[in-house]
Amino acid sequence: MLEIVVVTLFESMFEGVLGESILKRAQDAGLVQFRFVNFRDFALDKHRTVDDAPFGGGPGLVLKPQPLFDAMSSLPPDLGPDLEVRVALTPQGEPFTQELAQAWSKLRRIVLVCGHYEGFDERILRGLHLKEVSLGDFVLTGGEIPAMAVMDAVTRLVPGVLGNTASPEDDSFTDGLLEYPQFTRPASFRGLDVPPVLLSGNHAEVARWRRRHALYRTWVRRPDLLQHASLSADDRRWLSEFEAGHLDGIDVLEAPAWRKKSET
Repeated sequence: MLEIVVVTLFESMFEGVLGESILKRAQDAGLVQFRFVNFRDFALDKHRTVDDAPFGGGPGLVLKPQPLFDAMSSLPPDLGPDLEVRVALTPQGEPFTQELAQAWSKLRRIVLVCGHYEGFDERILRGLHLKEVSLGDFVLTGGEIPAMAVMDAVTRLVPGVLGNTASPEDDSFTDGLLEYPQFTRPASFRGLDVPPVLLSGNHAEVARWRRRHALYRTWVRRPDLLQHASLSADDRRWLSEFEAGHLDGIDVLEAPAWRKKSET
């Protein structure tokens, strides 16, 4: 079973996320356990102070090292890099990716440390050997929302959590590409029709259509991903066709603004 420990000042923020849908079912099934540690409980003064003004001046407050060091010391011993990761959620960290989510879903324990205010005293990051991870190139008020995103992304990849074990295999980014367009009933809705090949029952043609459209959507929206994707000879031929403006067989065309934006 995977245990996810969240070190935070605001445990109540997680109640709705963990009380619904897949995360709740994963807990109920005993596949994932969530635990919270409030590092304010480890503050030593009567006001339970966890932050202070930065040395050198400047706006805001910085998280003090002592409460977080003591909070982390209260956890069970680190299981080692093959079984546990300890993470600080900060905009300065490396990007959180599907690849990280897949790797972490195989661990025994993940510790997520949520920053707040103006961030961590640098000694927290270095002294506790925390892996710094970012949700993206933007700043939030704290690490709780990124922690929720990490918990969701990792939990759904734990074996047995999703009802259809094949579901994660077609996710965007799993094979380096964005996911192909999806459709469901009815076959025609307000003049918008499902591509005929998806109604044909020809599984080989459906697979070919999906791969071609996943490649096309990635080429339009996220061409940077193609540099590291595993591409077949057919994939490369299709990319050449797209570059030449030949979009025969593409039923779901992207808005021109997508390609223009991706090239800037």
